[in-house]
Amino acid sequence: MLTFLRNNSHVQSLCGSRVSLISTWAVLVLMITRQLTSKTLHRIAAQRSKEFKSFHSSRNVHQLFDKVTQPEFLPFQHSMLAYSRNNNHREVLGIFKKQLQCDFISTIDAVTIAVALKACRGYPRLGRNIHGFSIASGLVSNLSVSNALMSMYCKSGQFDQALSIFEKLMNPDIVSCNTVLSGFENVDDTLKFACQMNLTGMAFDAVTYSTILARCADDEEFLFGIQLHSLELKCGLGCEVFIGNALITMYCKWGHIVEAERVFDEMPKKDLVSWNAMLSGYAQEGNYGRKAIWACLEMVRRVMKLDHVSLTSIVSVCGHERNVELGRQIHSLAIKTGYAARRDYVNHVSVCNVLISLYSKCEAANDAALVFESMTDRNVISWTTMISIDEENAISLFNEMRSDGVYPNEVTFIALIHAITINNSLEEGRPVHGLCLKSNFLSKLDVANSFITMYAEFKSMEDSEKIFEELKYRGIVSWNALISGYAQNGMGQEALQTFLLAILESLPNEFTIGSVLSAVGATEAISLKHGQRCHSYLIKLGLNDPIVLGALLDMYAKRGSISESLRVFHEMPERSQVAWTAIISAYSRHGDYESVMSLFEEMEKRGARPDSITFLSVLTACGRKGMVDMGRQIFDSMVKNHLIEPSGLHYSCMVDMLGRAGRLKEAEEFVGQIPGGPGFSVLQSLLGACTIYGNVEMGKRAADALMELKPEQSGSYVLISNLYAERGDWEKVAKIRRGMRDRGVRKEVGFSWVDVGEANGSLSLHGFSSDDKSHPKTEEIYMMAGYVGSEMKILQRERERSGEERVCNL
Repeated sequence: MLTFLRNNSHVQSLCGSRVSLISTWAVLVLMITRQLTSKTLHRIAAQRSKEFKSFHSSRNVHQLFDKVTQPEFLPFQHSMLAYSRNNNHREVLGIFKKQLQCDFISTIDAVTIAVALKACRGYPRLGRNIHGFSIASGLVSNLSVSNALMSMYCKSGQFDQALSIFEKLMNPDIVSCNTVLSGFENVDDTLKFACQMNLTGMAFDAVTYSTILARCADDEEFLFGIQLHSLELKCGLGCEVFIGNALITMYCKWGHIVEAERVFDEMPKKDLVSWNAMLSGYAQEGNYGRKAIWACLEMVRRVMKLDHVSLTSIVSVCGHERNVELGRQIHSLAIKTGYAARRDYVNHVSVCNVLISLYSKCEAANDAALVFESMTDRNVISWTTMISIDEENAISLFNEMRSDGVYPNEVTFIALIHAITINNSLEEGRPVHGLCLKSNFLSKLDVANSFITMYAEFKSMEDSEKIFEELKYRGIVSWNALISGYAQNGMGQEALQTFLLAILESLPNEFTIGSVLSAVGATEAISLKHGQRCHSYLIKLGLNDPIVLGALLDMYAKRGSISESLRVFHEMPERSQVAWTAIISAYSRHGDYESVMSLFEEMEKRGARPDSITFLSVLTACGRKGMVDMGRQIFDSMVKNHLIEPSGLHYSCMVDMLGRAGRLKEAEEFVGQIPGGPGFSVLQSLLGACTIYGNVEMGKRAADALMELKPEQSGSYVLISNLYAERGDWEKVAKIRRGMRDRGVRKEVGFSWVDVGEANGSLSLHGFSSDDKSHPKTEEIYMMAGYVGSEMKILQRERERSGEERVCNL
């Protein structure tokens, strides 16, 4: 065949950037060649002997070599080939050294050099010296030696040297091309080289197809892979197992399971890799659980020996399907085959890791812990998985992990920070923060975001802000963490301001909109116009997530726009449990008992299951309407039919319901039946009912209990004081007020907000309290308020006069 690609412009372009490196290599080869030609063969052997001193040969083999005379060189080559097949590279190099030491230079042929070069994987310096020897001996002109040299340089990460050798070949074969093909780092260069091979008439073999298809699976070159599949079928290589395995892997990688199955079914011969490729594909997709289980059972039926790849894939499928029973059976099989954790036995760490994950997903934490404890070897994935499972002991597990010499990664820190947040352990969170600073893990965006969320949960927004401000890059997740933190801590205006900054830098998602809507709904000082702007933004982005629409509905309801809430509800494509609860809560907040009960009945008819918040809204509506019997039925249904354990708020609703109806004795009896005793909200509801109906004795008992629970809360003092004032007992009123002063308790000032519609276009509301004179137009406001008050009095007198006239006419 004519010289392949030697004058090819593409190869020259690929090598253009490597001229300086190739020149350096040429100088090195020239120096080695001069040393080899200027010294005797004996000194060459001595030099090689020094370079191979770190290698130890088998004692028996050396004894054999000591007895061999110079012409009998075949045992050397046979032994090298035998060791090479078993990947025993040290012994191969030891035999090669022996040949040089025994002055058997003449027995070294192309096969010997090729085998020795194959053994130089991981020892590039030795490979370069053997390269020099092959040049001096003239064996480099042998194609097998050149191919072995290129392979050695590619595997040593010196692709420039391999390409330089390839360019000098007069008649490269398919092995030469495949070696270079496997060495390209850039996928575009790989595919261009493959195209050039095809144009020059080089027939692809199984290795060529496998190499190219592997690159198509790893990079975004799926269409090229399909074309290659067509070429493979045209050339009649469909019976090759290696090609079929590569095709299955490629199709599975890109989610084309049907095409992968077609290739698998058409393969006349299948090996373990074929079955594992299909199993891995099923496991990656997640919704092919039954097929994965069938494939595993078929492998067992065919008496195939499952390896760690097979077991890892099927256990992953069991975890995704939450099929713990089958998972236990696979676990037993893994123990039997020696891959799973068993005391005093070596096990495969990846199999044990997926077993831990399986038991975690199936809520079998004890089984997960048993697998972990039985492992003879644990890597960072093992420890990280256990930290995420056993959150109570996360810190101790983390310390054990470091003592075991396993270095954490960013996923480890994310799991650890989450566990600290769940355990509400700020004192443990700060040292972890310091460790991340010291080890530079705080530069990882996901770790920094976790700390922002952690400090927000601990109500330390200053620390969250500091971490956020120090970020070099702020993705939408970082913005979401800060906005959500502000919303959770009642800092609605800060949440809104952060949202307005976020949309200038990043594209918001459903979590961004949901958090800011929650902040607007919970903050009276923010104008509803901001909520409407968020609604417009939501429509513009085309977000129809049920949680976001539920937050939008809830925002309108909290801000008094029940009609907008209902419109959002009716426009929902799918009404989730969250949506039903939001609209029921909206009507309950507005005191519309009939609408609440109608929606609640419709919700149950549609098959949406009410949760504790739904029942809380229904009970609140019953209490405000005075529907005590219906409220009792709803409460009993919640406990008995829906198996929802009542919270303090549910008990508080029931007490408030009975109290509003004047059934104070029943209310107090109900309080006495609450498991674990009444909470603050329950006692507050009872005291409020006593104030309405003037029951001083019961009110005093409730007030004393409240002051004992939370002596700093002013509401209890005010309510009992009002109760005594209604009875005219001013001495006790004065005593309560003195007690408030002595304890440093101050009555909370009530605030109201109004949208003043300022001319500068501000959308913020103005907050004011009783006798407030902070507004710059206070005089005009008071004048207008006086005028409105006078008009209202005149209208009231006119109504009363017209009413009296009607009575007289009757």
